[in-house]
Amino acid sequence: MILNAKNLTVTLPGGTMEAIRFGSGSAHLIMLPGLGESLKSMKGLALPMALMYRIFSKDFTVWFLGRKQPVEEGCTTADMANDVNAAMDALGIDSAHLVGVSMGGMIAQHLAARHPEKVRRLVLAVTAPGPNGLLSECLDEWEDFARRGDYRGFLRSNLLRIYSPDYCRKNLPAVPLIARLTAPASFGPFHIQARACREHDAGALLSTITAPTLVIGGEQDRVLGPEASRELAQAIPGAKLHIYEQWGHGAYEEAKDFNSLVLRFLTESAEKT
Repeated sequence: MILNAKNLTVTLPGGTMEAIRFGSGSAHLIMLPGLGESLKSMKGLALPMALMYRIFSKDFTVWFLGRKQPVEEGCTTADMANDVNAAMDALGIDSAHLVGVSMGGMIAQHLAARHPEKVRRLVLAVTAPGPNGLLSECLDEWEDFARRGDYRGFLRSNLLRIYSPDYCRKNLPAVPLIARLTAPASFGPFHIQARACREHDAGALLSTITAPTLVIGGEQDRVLGPEASRELAQAIPGAKLHIYEQWGHGAYEEAKDFNSLVLRFLTESAEKT
């Protein structure tokens, strides 16, 4: 199979977790996606994801890990970090490099602080140490669309909040069709995870993170704001900070050098550890 790409289901206490695996490197790299994971399945996405992130496939065995299903009411980002820890145990992964994007970065903060032996190097992209006014405003907007069942409006708001004006101009016309083809059966998991984002607060734990850390933010971020990334970098001992001046919350997709930036940081780790 190309890039050894495969969809998997991990059995955990109290549920299961969807996963994607690809690559052939001896070191493990775990990627934790953002809130959008709550509205779509990873099934059938192994090859597309492997192609999108193929730059990592030579040096690492790469894992995309979703959230434990069913998502329990009241579940927190700390609970989700414990689920990732349990998934690592179930998969036989003693330690891994960790890349968390947006909500995935919130989960990654807890994992790195609470299970330091599991995290070799840490990348936190467009994420925050805790709630802020911009995030609350954004989640209010998205949850309102979700409560009304207006998936088209939800997707349009996502585009405008996350991506650059040029990206939006090119992709907004496709929103009605995408909404018809990909509408979720339920917004329940989204609401639970949105609440977890609202209540996320790892501020007291950040100073205990020992893994070498790279924080990546976007100056134009209209979901969390760039100051969230700066706060993270200041709070984590020795953390490096990279802010994309021209990109926003979607920097992990729009910045052409995002993956190579992450790879350089992780490869440097591999050479030193």
